[in-house]
Amino acid sequence: MEPVPAGRTGPAGPPSVLALAFSDATEGADPDDEVSTRLLDAAFDQFCRMGIKRSAMADVARLAGVSRITLYRRFATKEALVEQVVRREFRRYFEQFIIDIGHAETVADRVEQGFVSSLRALRHNRLIGGLMAVEPDAVVPSVTGDGGRTLHVVQQFLAERLRREQRGGHVAAHVDVDVVAEMMARVCTSFLVVPSHVVDLDDEERLRAVARQFLVPMLGPPCSAGGA
Repeated sequence: MEPVPAGRTGPAGPPSVLALAFSDATEGADPDDEVSTRLLDAAFDQFCRMGIKRSAMADVARLAGVSRITLYRRFATKEALVEQVVRREFRRYFEQFIIDIGHAETVADRVEQGFVSSLRALRHNRLIGGLMAVEPDAVVPSVTGDGGRTLHVVQQFLAERLRREQRGGHVAAHVDVDVVAEMMARVCTSFLVVPSHVVDLDDEERLRAVARQFLVPMLGPPCSAGGA
């Protein structure tokens, strides 16, 4: 990722789960050992079935077929286990996002595909989407109540992609890609955390139309924003 321009440093504080997941996806994460993978898989299934609040560490250990001692050696607290499970899901989201936009031919197509891909991946994720539906207080505060750190990670991710497009001549030179990335991140986050009564988030053609009408124009005139 490129350095953040002067005057645009991120909010202070420890890295968010999303920031760590982004780093895992872009820089590569060390593979989990077999027992840790089994525990994370078991925790994922448990949290999806019962939710986080109603799940105990003993439930996860039993589902994984290991002792509670083994579980606590890998994850000292339930909070640490939850963080690692959520981090892995967000890492998979970032990895899939990069694949999805890679198939688009123009920058406009990539904006549309990225918008649709993000909403679809997070809303339909068994864990993230399920928690946002039934236990929003388990996910939403990490997005809205962390001093902007989570949103800043997404903004940086989008800004870095837009800078590449700008260097390639696909985004107008005068466009402030940091601000555009901020607006795109906030629009997407808003749809995720606040239900819409106007836009059907399950209608991908409708989402593409929204992106085409409101997000793509932020990249500058069509003659500058086109191109492969």
